Amino acid sequence: MSEPIVHLIDDDDAVRASLSFVLEMNDLPARTYASAIEFLQVAAEAAGCVVTDVRMPEMSGLELVRELKTRGVGLPVIVITGHGDVPLAVEAMRAGVIDFIEKPFDDEVLLRAIRMALDTRLESDVHAQERQRFEQMLSALSGREKDVLRGVIAGKMNKVIAYELGISPRTVEVYRANVMSKTQANGLSELVRIALLAGF
Repeated sequence: MSEPIVHLIDDDDAVRASLSFVLEMNDLPARTYASAIEFLQVAAEAAGCVVTDVRMPEMSGLELVRELKTRGVGLPVIVITGHGDVPLAVEAMRAGVIDFIEKPFDDEVLLRAIRMALDTRLESDVHAQERQRFEQMLSALSGREKDVLRGVIAGKMNKVIAYELGISPRTVEVYRANVMSKTQANGLSELVRIALLAGF
């Protein structure tokens, strides 16, 4: 096993360069890969954590997560996702990634996630506390609010959720606003993360 480092996987040269610079400036050693296939060549000996983009040619971040699991590589994985990829991020969380971060993100958000991933003891403690807090938040939701949240996590549009629940799209918007307020989520990706960490 080599020393713990951050394995950065992104097919965009500029993204790899800027993220590795941010990590080096914060004393986090990093190694970059232009593809998931390239990383898999060294994955068995790797230590540390993985930060990967979701959408990449050849093999997506999600396929990488599944392949690592198949090979018995237990590295914590953080997925970076574009705005339209929330259903993908949901799938990734269910496949075992420890966190997903939506672009554009603040460097500090990524650094915090990486530090937690590198200190697995800290990560399990923090996740246990977060899970408890999120479970309490979700238990405060009404039955209808939970129904709407299930639709949101499934990536459904408001009008689809409205049709399935037999209510108006406007009413769905009201329930969604209530859910956002009760969970104190800052956006859709954070709401999904809260729900998934709480085992919803």
